[in-house]
Amino acid sequence: MEYGIGNILMVLGALAFFIYGMKMMSEGVQRAAGNHLRDILRNMTRNRYLGVLTGFLVTVLVQSSSATTVMTVSFVNAGLLSLVESAGVMMGANVGTTITAWLVSILGFKIELSSYSIPLFALGVPMLFSTRGKIKYWGEFIVGFAILFLSLQALKDAMPDIKENPQVLEWLQNFSEHGIFSRLFFVFVGTILTIVVQSSSAAMAITLTMCSQGWLPLEVAAAMILGENIGTTITATLASIVGNTAAKRSARIHFLFNIIGVSWMVIILPQFLPILSKVMIFIGFEDPTSTSGIAFGLSAFHTSFNLINVLIMLAFVPWLVKVATRTVKEKYDEDEGHDRLQFISSTIVTPELATIELQKETAHYGKIVGRMNKFLSDLVKETDDKKRRKLHKKIEKYEIITDNLEVEITEYITKLADRELTKETSIRLRTYMNIANDLERIGDIYFQLSKNIETKNEKKSYFLPEQRQQLLDMLSLVKEAFEMMAQNLSVSDYREVSKDGARAIEDQINEQRNTMRDYNHDMLGNPDYNVESAMIFNTIFSSLERVGDHIINVTESIVGEI
Repeated sequence: MEYGIGNILMVLGALAFFIYGMKMMSEGVQRAAGNHLRDILRNMTRNRYLGVLTGFLVTVLVQSSSATTVMTVSFVNAGLLSLVESAGVMMGANVGTTITAWLVSILGFKIELSSYSIPLFALGVPMLFSTRGKIKYWGEFIVGFAILFLSLQALKDAMPDIKENPQVLEWLQNFSEHGIFSRLFFVFVGTILTIVVQSSSAAMAITLTMCSQGWLPLEVAAAMILGENIGTTITATLASIVGNTAAKRSARIHFLFNIIGVSWMVIILPQFLPILSKVMIFIGFEDPTSTSGIAFGLSAFHTSFNLINVLIMLAFVPWLVKVATRTVKEKYDEDEGHDRLQFISSTIVTPELATIELQKETAHYGKIVGRMNKFLSDLVKETDDKKRRKLHKKIEKYEIITDNLEVEITEYITKLADRELTKETSIRLRTYMNIANDLERIGDIYFQLSKNIETKNEKKSYFLPEQRQQLLDMLSLVKEAFEMMAQNLSVSDYREVSKDGARAIEDQINEQRNTMRDYNHDMLGNPDYNVESAMIFNTIFSSLERVGDHIINVTESIVGEI
């Protein structure tokens, strides 16, 4: 039988169908249990051993090690996981992803799945039209599951039988007679295959299908699976590109773990596979070297390799962290590197999980804006012209930063809002939008105050000691308000925040504003009281009171009152 372009398109179509089913299945379960997944990753990673268990469970649940590693990189990026904790999660994800191979081996090639998959559509499709979010998302999971195994059937049917193409097997056997170089070549093939299809599960499905049709002997397929372990690290690496240094180091740990594991297994593969075959035959499986038993043999190899690698490498996690830290250097001074997003990336699969990055980013944004209060306080006290100019430029720089951050956060929220959202997630996104808006307005106020003080200095006007002290008292109260705001923004669960402390400081700011207004009014008839300074004095304390209003607005957004 001729195997032409039509047949190749059938294989590619079946592969695309598989990837789509995997994506729909994974995203459905993430939407249905997104907040729970976040809580699991946050609460069950206290050490590397718990991290392995967590990574395993989450990957089994979402059926995608890529989703787990991307989530992990994002959580490291957001400062929720340490590098040691992330290493454990990624190791667990490597073991968890081997469950997919067992599902494919047990169901995909032993059962005529089309007769079972079609009824799943009857169950899942009506759920897609439900107005209740959870039911709808579980419907996506069921439909994705049905698509996944229909695609396996299509992939199996599209792959030509080796009996009709014996020259291919002959070529492979000749190519596999060069020892470790042959194994390295097929590792490379598996790596490229996974990078191209962007899914180790899809690459595994292709490998298992080729084996079931007699195309690949066990050793060649095992080498390809090792390459697929390397290829899957590209997902975490891509996810870390837009992340901070910690995220890049987490991705580097994932790469090191897999490349070291593949290296030692490539060396001992000829000795390891016969032992594995004997063990499987002893347990009751078919001979893994036969066409009928090779799928189970590869699944067992995939699981045993990843499990052994985890057990070996767990002891070396501190070393992996040290190597990642040394090979991924800081590219800027963390203390001054505020002119870019620190936690938001474009890699979180669902809005439910993306909200954690937004929460950390708004807290980071709040700290940046809070620094402007100190700059203004220094400006009020400073008498040296050169130092004043430096402070003016710093405030102007930070005002530009606050504008940029507000734009980027808003654009990110807008992109998330285009997706389907749960009611809770929609409320959270609106909260972050309101917070970013208030913080940007605070930055504008400080920049305007800096210009007012600059005008005062150019006109050689001056503040009386009483005026300066009252301004410093007001700035001190505003500083307390910022500290309270930062504390509230950093609380992981906004439902635990009370606005009582923030309201008490806001009341003190209002009282200070009233005191300063009365003082300014009473002093205006005094010939020693400069009118221009009085006007600027009035502008500053009135504007600082507006800053206090925006700060309390942030806390009210946090507690859900705006």
